[in-house]
Amino acid sequence: MGTDKLVDIEREPGQGMATTKSLVIVESPAKAKTIEKYLGKGFDVRASVGHIMDLPKNELGVELKERTFEPELIVSPGKEKVVEQLKKAAAKADEIYLAPDPDREGEAIAYHLAIQLGTNAKERKKIHRVTFNEITKKAVQEAFKHARDIDQNLVAAQQTRRVLDRLVGYQISPLLWDKVRRGLSAGRVQTVALRLIVEREREIRAFQPVEYWTLEALLHPEKQSDQKFKAKFIGIGGEPARVANGTDKDGKEQFIASALPDKNSMDAVLAALEKADWSITSVQAREQQRRPLAPFITSQLQRDAANKLGFNVRRTMGVAQRLYEGVDIGDEGTTGLITYMRTDSPRVAPEAVTGAREWVAKELGQEYLPETPNSYKGKKDAQDAHEAIRPTDASRTPESIARYLSDEQLKLYTLIWRRFVASQMVPAVYDVTTANIAAISTKTRKTYDFRVSGSVMRFDGFLKVYEVSEDKKDDDDESANRLPNLDGVKALGLDELLPEDHFTQPPPRYNESSLVKELEERGIGRPSTYASIINTIQDREYVVKHGGSRGRFYPTEIGVVVCDLLVENFPYIFDTAYTAKLETELDDIEEGTEKWTDLLNGFYDHFEGELKDAGKKMRNIKRMEEVTGEKCDVCGSPLVLKWGKFGTFYACSAYNKKDPASCTFTKENIASKPDLNTPEAQEAGDTEEYCENCGKVMVMRRGLFGPFMACPDYNADPPCKTFRKLSSKQQQKPPEPTGEPCPVCGKPLVLRQGAYGEFVSCSGYPKCKYVKQNLIEGMKCPKCGEGDLAERRARRGNVFWGCTNYPKCDFTSNLKPVAKKCPKCGSPYLLEKTLKSGVFLVCPNLKKSAEEEAATKRRGKKAPIVEDGAKVVCSYSKCIGDAPPPPTAETHGPVVEKKEENEALQPA
Repeated sequence: MGTDKLVDIEREPGQGMATTKSLVIVESPAKAKTIEKYLGKGFDVRASVGHIMDLPKNELGVELKERTFEPELIVSPGKEKVVEQLKKAAAKADEIYLAPDPDREGEAIAYHLAIQLGTNAKERKKIHRVTFNEITKKAVQEAFKHARDIDQNLVAAQQTRRVLDRLVGYQISPLLWDKVRRGLSAGRVQTVALRLIVEREREIRAFQPVEYWTLEALLHPEKQSDQKFKAKFIGIGGEPARVANGTDKDGKEQFIASALPDKNSMDAVLAALEKADWSITSVQAREQQRRPLAPFITSQLQRDAANKLGFNVRRTMGVAQRLYEGVDIGDEGTTGLITYMRTDSPRVAPEAVTGAREWVAKELGQEYLPETPNSYKGKKDAQDAHEAIRPTDASRTPESIARYLSDEQLKLYTLIWRRFVASQMVPAVYDVTTANIAAISTKTRKTYDFRVSGSVMRFDGFLKVYEVSEDKKDDDDESANRLPNLDGVKALGLDELLPEDHFTQPPPRYNESSLVKELEERGIGRPSTYASIINTIQDREYVVKHGGSRGRFYPTEIGVVVCDLLVENFPYIFDTAYTAKLETELDDIEEGTEKWTDLLNGFYDHFEGELKDAGKKMRNIKRMEEVTGEKCDVCGSPLVLKWGKFGTFYACSAYNKKDPASCTFTKENIASKPDLNTPEAQEAGDTEEYCENCGKVMVMRRGLFGPFMACPDYNADPPCKTFRKLSSKQQQKPPEPTGEPCPVCGKPLVLRQGAYGEFVSCSGYPKCKYVKQNLIEGMKCPKCGEGDLAERRARRGNVFWGCTNYPKCDFTSNLKPVAKKCPKCGSPYLLEKTLKSGVFLVCPNLKKSAEEEAATKRRGKKAPIVEDGAKVVCSYSKCIGDAPPPPTAETHGPVVEKKEENEALQPA
């Protein structure tokens, strides 16, 4: 990748902010629009619209023969015009400032821009790198005073990740195409995330519930019968009550505390407590503090937005991107509202801490302000280059800018603002009381131990601003209990014993929030990659999410098959611990403590060996034919399990391709499909898809290559060019019965979705290949006189009419033929033509303009049918109705400009 190349674009130290004409390049139009107003005259701000260079799509693009791992970078397809425009602008500029985001990806974009713009020593000398953690006037102008060189280590770390992902994806995916089906992909990190989901599903299916019983006693002080409270049974005679609950992953025994194993044990305790003396043995009162949380890092923001707002990861990052790049807030104009949203550091700039403390002291009072500022440490000091996610100005409260923000922007900004301000406040204070209670049975003379805890908030502290969301409530959570005053109380009275039967529950399936938490705890991926990991495993249809915006992930059959094959054949590469180790090594490259080639050599030593073995040993799922114990419903022969385009299915073993009379019975393998009857899957919720760049609800558009999802701001100013191609399976609707029988075999006809639109065909396909055609009634082909005229749809989606005897007869017409004779020239048919002025019947021999004649020749259209070969020119035209209303967004969906549509739908 050549960190030696990076030296070529370094500038002389000490160069400051430009005073002459300067070109500034950022990666997004929205960001360009915001910072342009801060820089003023003399600065031309342009957008690269993301990466401009990448590895080639149709080849590996990484040098392996000599083990240099040098990437072959090319201008990304579709970015040639952008690069050309930037080069022209750079040639006119005295200074060039590269200002993409302050992370590895941003540094790589800056490096690629430098390669394209700095083709000689003179041009390289005027290239500088600037970064800012927030897009405010002060931060931007300050950044330009401290321009620097491109960070070679950051670029090396990004390109090492890119090379790793390319090696895995391009060398393993063909194996999956050969052994399973074409179109599948293997990703270095996505496969490990998929593995977590598959292993959790197997854990759930193998789970054996354990029964246990708990007991609570409803009590009151002996002389205060109206002061009731509940105490929990915890043991007998000082021995804790507990139930065995298997072992953990390390083989250590696990127990359920404060529980009995079965009904007989509970009945024995209840019988003993029918007559018992209840008393308090000890009361302990203490103060408990709940400290504020650190400002958000990326993963915590993603989880809290999921838990509190119901935002998925893609939506959270899209909305945060817009808040970072800038929103128009009235007199202040377009302003960045939060700091950079991809970070794993809780560090905060001193001036931001001061701003938060000033707001707390002024608005809430000194009692909410700690004596010294609160400080927070991250997991790794090395990743401390960025600040935490915070508002750019603490005095800019959510209420003060609410009218300028969309609903989703306001919700996320409020969450970020409250978390940050709360981080600089004092702890909440509780008074906690714990009472130990003894019930001495007069029947067994044993002492049965109970305990109750309760708390009362004495001072709300940071909770006045920020509500803490709990992943899981503790069974012993004392905040749920409010106890009466137990000072001086000894004897208690029993109101009721409350036994309850329970069964242990399997671990929950992952949702986006819990999957992010698991990835973070295991060190797999980095916060900036979580959204793409989750998107990829869904787009590849390896998992499905059910249950709304907080839905759970279920692995699909193809996801399980792919996961098993990859883990079986690449046990080292797709090990979770090794994947986490690679992330640490990438951090080391960023810090300059490890060479990128050393990491890749170590990786490839393992990978190359596993790749060779996999080519020989990987199971061929395509040829799978597994014997089952089931019988064919038609002929009684054994059924076998086979693999098809959409997964496994049962087929009759008596089927023979060469014998048309053999049994063709098949049925779906229901057991292989995800179980979507669970309560969590049935939960209703938000199923809309959100733009990953701005957070808005995506809309479906139709292009030359079929439907696709795009941002509603596709044609806005500035535009948001986010789009996502839909798979052929996602584009298809399930067949809908029409209520008509097939004229060939009698089976029901169904409406299907094809490559060129909807059509009606037999439900018995592929045995019966009948397709219903839209024929023009009462009219035969004017050319051959034998075939009917049917409506057809061309590859580009346009409708035309052709003879059903094609290819014997090649008659076609772009206008609908009508079975009427021309009253002027005698043509056997007329054409229906729709213009802005109305609907007309015209003669096929109608004289065309010169432009129309030229267009007809270019497109190779068929000439009208004229008897005896004589050329006839006719002027017949008659209006038969008004023109239909023009298409609108409501009737035809949103319109995409032709040029932009073509660019958006180029293969990625």
